[in-house]
Amino acid sequence: MALPPTAFLGLGALGTPMALRLVRGGVPLTVHNRNRSREEPVAAAGARRAATPAAVAAGAEILCLCLSDDKVVRTVLLGEGGASDPAIACLAPGSLVVDFSTIAPATAESLAAALAERGVAYLDAPVTGGTEGAEAGTLSVLVGGSAQDLERARPLLELVGRSLHHFGPVGSGQRVKALNQVLVAGSYAAVAEAMALGLRLGLPMEQVRRALMDGAAGSWALEHRATNMLTDSYPLGFQLVLHRKDLAIALQEAASVGLELPVCERVAAIEEDLIARGFGGEDVSALARWFARS
Repeated sequence: MALPPTAFLGLGALGTPMALRLVRGGVPLTVHNRNRSREEPVAAAGARRAATPAAVAAGAEILCLCLSDDKVVRTVLLGEGGASDPAIACLAPGSLVVDFSTIAPATAESLAAALAERGVAYLDAPVTGGTEGAEAGTLSVLVGGSAQDLERARPLLELVGRSLHHFGPVGSGQRVKALNQVLVAGSYAAVAEAMALGLRLGLPMEQVRRALMDGAAGSWALEHRATNMLTDSYPLGFQLVLHRKDLAIALQEAASVGLELPVCERVAAIEEDLIARGFGGEDVSALARWFARS
């Protein structure tokens, strides 16, 4: 089956390996990134390059976005804030936007409405699994939008994700991603606390980590991030500053239904402290830095 002409906007820590998965899977891909040098590895794999968001969208049946936050998505896609050459200028009626970005559900809903006026469909499809999952094509893709649009995008989504989950209308995927980030906050903070306590107690912590992995305390964070915390080394999987942005979305959603999230609020405060100290660009596992200072 021929794969549709596709465009990809946003070649960061997640976007680059996702775009590489697409082009290596045979997708005719055109890419654009604000920092044009980020296009080079994907172009070397066979993608075409475009000079602007509008140019990358021209001729694409599917436009994929993987951008940092709501403001950037609205600027690049719709041209808000006076941005020139937004993607919407060249999106053809009948095309589809697949948004891998993590943004507020209300933003996803408003984007879908704006695109619908041009006859363009929209899926919110945030992902979870970190850079490891993006490189291996094992991400979980959390989809909101119509089932028909999901089927159009499925061949592409199956190249980047091991599991696709459809939760309902536009915005549903973002709401599920908010829950994911709540769980990340609690699990990473708990692992950081446990590692800090064990170090203070003088325990053989790598042995402890392996032992605990087999019991009720086992988790993705304990398996994949605890060693980083023990060695005080934080190779990037997902930036702490972006997780703080995502927690703001989760806290806003919770407030809208009258629910307090005290664990998330505490983790958000710790992240703000670390960001103020210059660690926002490190992996979320850098939460361990806070316990080292306390």
